[in-house]
Amino acid sequence: MRILLLCHNFNSLSQRLHVDLRRAGHEVTVELDIHDDFTREAVVLFSPDLVIAPFLKRPIPADVWRGTLCLIVHPGIRGDRGPSALDWAILDGEATWGVTLIEAREEMDAGPVWAWAEFPMRPARKSSLYRHEVTQAAVACVFEAIGRMERREGAALPANWGRGCERPACRRCDRILDPTRHSAEEALRIIRASDGDPGATMTIAGQTFLVFNAERAEGVPGPAGALIGRSRHALAMAFREGALWIGHLRRPDSRSLKLPALRLLGAEASDLPIIEGPEPCRYREENGVGLLEFRFHNGAMSSEDCDTLRKAITRAKARSLPVLVLRGDADRWSNGIHLGIIEGADSAADESWRNINAMNDLVREIIETDDRLVIAAVLGNAGAGGVFLSLAADEVWMREGVILNPHYKDMGNLYGSEYWTYLLPARVGEDRARRVTQARLPMGVDEALELGLATRRLPGNVESADWELLRAAAELAASPDLARRIAAKRARRARDEAEKPLAAYREEELRRMRRNFYGFDPSYHVARYNFIHKTPKSRTPVTLAVHRANADHDGP
Repeated sequence: MRILLLCHNFNSLSQRLHVDLRRAGHEVTVELDIHDDFTREAVVLFSPDLVIAPFLKRPIPADVWRGTLCLIVHPGIRGDRGPSALDWAILDGEATWGVTLIEAREEMDAGPVWAWAEFPMRPARKSSLYRHEVTQAAVACVFEAIGRMERREGAALPANWGRGCERPACRRCDRILDPTRHSAEEALRIIRASDGDPGATMTIAGQTFLVFNAERAEGVPGPAGALIGRSRHALAMAFREGALWIGHLRRPDSRSLKLPALRLLGAEASDLPIIEGPEPCRYREENGVGLLEFRFHNGAMSSEDCDTLRKAITRAKARSLPVLVLRGDADRWSNGIHLGIIEGADSAADESWRNINAMNDLVREIIETDDRLVIAAVLGNAGAGGVFLSLAADEVWMREGVILNPHYKDMGNLYGSEYWTYLLPARVGEDRARRVTQARLPMGVDEALELGLATRRLPGNVESADWELLRAAAELAASPDLARRIAAKRARRARDEAEKPLAAYREEELRRMRRNFYGFDPSYHVARYNFIHKTPKSRTPVTLAVHRANADHDGP
């Protein structure tokens, strides 16, 4: 089937559909919803059997949906209407929620229903629910609808059937935090519902901020509205009942950056007492396995974050266990260097240089672990830097449903480092390495396993993936063949080092990166600025819009 994905941006859900639909044998192309004329032209050029809109912010042109079946993914239960469906579900404390696949009509979210799925709600950030439950339900709905089309069936239900209702968009006043009126639990719900965009509004130390990335702070009492402590870059604030750790803040003006809370608040919080708070790295041991769990907000890793994880690995290596598992966050494994902190630095080039060198130090620490096997447990999506971070391990165990973007070039033709010129060809071969870096398309677990970027598939459910991860790692630790494998690994690393030292790969990569950061061509800096500030695209990249690859187009 010829399927056109029409989306506001190519987000995690759009990428998952792109991967799964292509894997199922469908011919898929993407058009970003930039202008109605672009949408019309895409339909003319591609002649799709079906248009799927995984993520839109405005209606599809009527002449398009009248001529071609257009199905819209709505992150709400049957009968739900409005642009803030998942936000309201979190704010209202819904026990179950869902996804509905709706045929486009004149009224938004009011067309016939082709498929639906429901799921129990977790106490989690909106983005986490979106990446897991919403995405999984949306994929199931899309494939159910395609099945109906192939069986020549129509919509499953008439419009507006179900227990949902029409609700307005969440306003800023619905997202205001008042520590004297809200309990910590109530505030946490508002922050989670506002996660990613637009953030919850709160006054801190006399300044207005948008708040993100919060969690409960236990056993740290204080008067409501007071800052009562700090831990790394997080701040603890007291509410009417209880307290929260605030991880990230942003000023409310449109061009401001979301940054770690202490970094943004600065002098107003520097004198706060240091107390025990959220740690990005946690280590434990079980059945002969060392398990190092790490979590960095949205997978972005600053120079300090890279150093923190590297030191945690060094401490774990001091323990004489034969297997070390590096388990990243289930929302994001890693996206590589922290573009937000780089954008906010006095010198973006200097901070880029510091960050990539810190990332390289981290990767080298893993590569040079020669006395045990290292498993990268990739339970969340990964960008280019994160993909190559995982390849520093001996094996990559990947959760079903994870999406990889193992390419740098969309960030202003960034060359990349993390020893990828050593790790990638050694893992997949020279020909496949070129395919991986040049394709610029998202990749799922099936393709990762075929190419050699992954070595084991874990279940799609996070809890099941964790159970299987620990079971398989313990089995590996008890394997009678383990000592031989470790010895072979050590010998292979020694041969590789003798043939070409790691330092040579690093120097060659960084010579190219230095040109990206400090050279005449500003493409990396422009691309980073546009990415961080969410600058709307003026066209769909031809790597996604295959229908435009050979079209002569000047635009509307």
